[in-house]
Amino acid sequence: MTDLPSRVPLDNDGTDADRPPVLPFLNMWTAIDGTSRIDLSRMTGFGMKSVGGKASPQWMRPFPGEVAAINFAILPVGWTGDWHESPSPQWVIPLRGRWFIETMDGNRVKMGPGDIHFGQDQDTTDGKGHRSGQIGDEPCFQIMIQFATSPAAQTRDPFGA
Repeated sequence: MTDLPSRVPLDNDGTDADRPPVLPFLNMWTAIDGTSRIDLSRMTGFGMKSVGGKASPQWMRPFPGEVAAINFAILPVGWTGDWHESPSPQWVIPLRGRWFIETMDGNRVKMGPGDIHFGQDQDTTDGKGHRSGQIGDEPCFQIMIQFATSPAAQTRDPFGA
């Protein structure tokens, strides 16, 4: 099993007004051989835009897709989700506490606040998907943004890079 880092160094965090930033995230997807994989990826496509009113422009990136549900989840101490696929393509963002994902390719990633994960491991061999679980001595609070259909292809870098 290989432990992947949960974050990549930022080569552009938005402080350079002449260069759009790049947002690192963890991408879980299903490879052509039916195995789930998790890789560090990067989101590009940011532009300066105001959120409205008199708010100054900020770096923003529109995101495609129809949101099917937004869920808040709390993983209790000791919680483990044995092998399963993501219920739908989804962003999972830990707000407090820590958790892990282990994929069929043998990679394992530990995440906490500040880490961003996109999961779309549907149609894996035998529906195996991934394992996940809470880490440490406090519950893991998460927000999950689920999509009706995948807003991206099943590739290592679905949103740029």
